[in-house]
Amino acid sequence: MHEKHATNALLAKSLKELARSHSIEKITIKEITDGAGVIRPTFYNHFQDKYELLEWIILTELLEPIRPLIENRMVNEALLLLFINMEKDREFYMQASRLEGQNSFESIARDCVKGILLDIMEANAADKISQFPWLTPERIAEYYAQSMCSIVIVWIKSGMSISARELAKIYEYMMSHSIAEVLFG
Repeated sequence: MHEKHATNALLAKSLKELARSHSIEKITIKEITDGAGVIRPTFYNHFQDKYELLEWIILTELLEPIRPLIENRMVNEALLLLFINMEKDREFYMQASRLEGQNSFESIARDCVKGILLDIMEANAADKISQFPWLTPERIAEYYAQSMCSIVIVWIKSGMSISARELAKIYEYMMSHSIAEVLFG
């Protein structure tokens, strides 16, 4: 298992370095494998395509480190760590955010966040919202994944013009206030 993870990390590092100077859409698998020092078949033993590699990066480098914090109800700290980790790889995420269409960064990230939230809710039996049977764990996870990814994409596309810490405070404010409070004070 360690060897697989090490190869994945090499491929991820190569993609991230290439993305500093190339559009991710235009980066080839050969360029990724050349940068990682492996042969093309190795890539396909690990990933279907570069978008699956991008998903692995999001899951491994962004979401796995924050999962223990979320599980321990330290959601604000988790979001701060998430935003700080994105800020560290600013150039990569600025390039990734330009991916549109079927393999858009936003849709890949949203699916990853939704999956983590669903896992955590299922582990904590959060489907006990009997007051609103329509409000399933899937719908809750989709709502929060959508809102977080929306704010993150806007932040990235604005050039990450505010700090990760400030973004975490803004997100906390948005999530802890009703729309009426935000609109009418």
